[in-house]
Amino acid sequence: MSFESWRGVVGNIKPTMRPGGVEELVRMLPDGVGLIPLFLDIRDGRVATFEKAIAAYEPQVARLAEAGVDLIHPEGAPPFMVLGRDGETELIARWERDYGVPVFTSGTNHVRALRALNVKRFIGATYFTGEVNGHFSRYFEHAGFEVMAMEGIDVPFERVGDLSPQQVYAHIKKAFLKHPHAEAIYLLGSGWRVLEVVELLEADLGVPVVHPVPARCWEIQRRLRIHAPRTGYGQLLRELPAG
Repeated sequence: MSFESWRGVVGNIKPTMRPGGVEELVRMLPDGVGLIPLFLDIRDGRVATFEKAIAAYEPQVARLAEAGVDLIHPEGAPPFMVLGRDGETELIARWERDYGVPVFTSGTNHVRALRALNVKRFIGATYFTGEVNGHFSRYFEHAGFEVMAMEGIDVPFERVGDLSPQQVYAHIKKAFLKHPHAEAIYLLGSGWRVLEVVELLEADLGVPVVHPVPARCWEIQRRLRIHAPRTGYGQLLRELPAG
């Protein structure tokens, strides 16, 4: 481990070749945390594609374990949510047993983040449409949450990054106003560039927003025993609740 990574090294596995998410995470991470990103090449949002993608993660998990990282984070909520909570739990347990490194997925991270914020019911927003949103809802329902809505934006998979933060804000606000008793807003996916509206949504709608990148940074800090609050990215990273 190099001196620059004296607080720990995280290996993360990106599901797509999109830019954006890695850069956002690097800007959020405290000094002294190293990041080794690896990439898969998922190119569409079909359920069948996500089902096949799970097998591609394991060689990357093995590479990161061999590199000596302290923590492995296979990103990409859809593949693991399509796999289901039980299958995901078994897979994480096997990886940790076989490779000797702690592992957390996007799904387990999001469940922990919502629980840390004492959320029981929420509305979700995604950049997917059709049956896959039902898989996402069932994943969280299995974890004990009430999913009041899982609203998708109809956008081509490869054009997600073209959505403006203002478009996403309007989509989320419209969904939330249909369910004003929701206790939080959940954003699924790191493909959209919407960090700038997280705190605006929290201020305007009065509930916390769980965005994958701040949630990722929050769990990395919890796992590496670091306490370095960050402002500008929402309640979760600002307050760093236990979870």
